[in-house]
Amino acid sequence: MGNETSYPEEMGSRFDQEEIKRLGKRFRKLDVDSSGALTADELLSLPDLWNNPLAQRVFEVFDADGDGKVDFEEFIVGTSLFSVRGDEEQKLRFAFSIYDMDRDGYISNGELFQVLKMMVGNNLQDRELQQIVDKTIIVLDTDGDGRLSFQEFKAAVEDLEIHKQLVVEV
Repeated sequence: MGNETSYPEEMGSRFDQEEIKRLGKRFRKLDVDSSGALTADELLSLPDLWNNPLAQRVFEVFDADGDGKVDFEEFIVGTSLFSVRGDEEQKLRFAFSIYDMDRDGYISNGELFQVLKMMVGNNLQDRELQQIVDKTIIVLDTDGDGRLSFQEFKAAVEDLEIHKQLVVEV
């Protein structure tokens, strides 16, 4: 993992050195196999994620390099998005990235369907969910390209103040 005090605040984090030390302790506690990186099971053992249907997607977003594990830097950068000092734009980008499964900068019809399916489970039939997805894309896709850009997503959710809901204590 390296020494958490060696990570500068400039690495994309909103935390001061004391907070990084506390997060280092939390990281080591989660890292039950002492590998220096968190597996999905280790990260998802956080109480905030236990019953979250999007927990696996949160892990995948934290895993910036896509290697199947979250190292300390990825943990700090990911966690900093939830800091009270995190800015609205970054929090909206995080929310967008939950839906942008292939990381191409757009939310496709299929991606929106998959994420909403994770959220609703079997409470809706696939046909009903697909109708909701289709209508959502039609309404929010202002440039008519059949997918949602970050700007279209932002315009749709701005008034919901999602960024205020993405906050955890360190």
